[in-house]
Amino acid sequence: MMETLKAGGILMIPIILCGVIATYIIIERCVYFFNIKKRDAKLRNTLINSLSVHDYEEVVSSCVEAGTPMAMVIKKAIDCRHYEERDLRDTVEAEMDLVIPKFEHLVTPLGTIANISTLLGLLGTVTGNIKAFGVLGGGASMGDPALLAGSIAEALVTTVAGLCVSIPAVIFHNYFVSRVNKRIVEMESVVTSVVLRLSGRVR
Repeated sequence: MMETLKAGGILMIPIILCGVIATYIIIERCVYFFNIKKRDAKLRNTLINSLSVHDYEEVVSSCVEAGTPMAMVIKKAIDCRHYEERDLRDTVEAEMDLVIPKFEHLVTPLGTIANISTLLGLLGTVTGNIKAFGVLGGGASMGDPALLAGSIAEALVTTVAGLCVSIPAVIFHNYFVSRVNKRIVEMESVVTSVVLRLSGRVR
């Protein structure tokens, strides 16, 4: 295995580094979305009961305990519940703009890694082929077979390594983008319901 990696040349270093970073991001985001899904589900159950009896202290306490982006927006709405409805909506929308980046954290870098690793693999292919043609043009009819094999190996190994990093990164990047969109839609729905209750339009 190590010999195969060595055959890829110096470009294997940034490709492996991209793979390590991508793995960290994938694990971190999977854990994050799993946790906030569980916490938000618990928070929604508390909201239904507490808002119906106007127990705002319990709602705030549950929001602090949850600590999710949706909880932060709901807490802001509760703290500003005495505002006029229009001002309340503006305040809540501003708070949502502040917390949405928490959903998107590290998702863009993962997409960047997916693109970079593919390009690094392609770069390795090009440099390997250049070396191979250099060997072929080195004098003898077929050049040095060992050098020729090493150049071809560099081209192939870097291509495979780049794709091995890129493909999972693309898959999980698209998955996380869908999770972000779903979380945002769900947050907007729940927060809108809370605002309507606080403004007295829904009992």
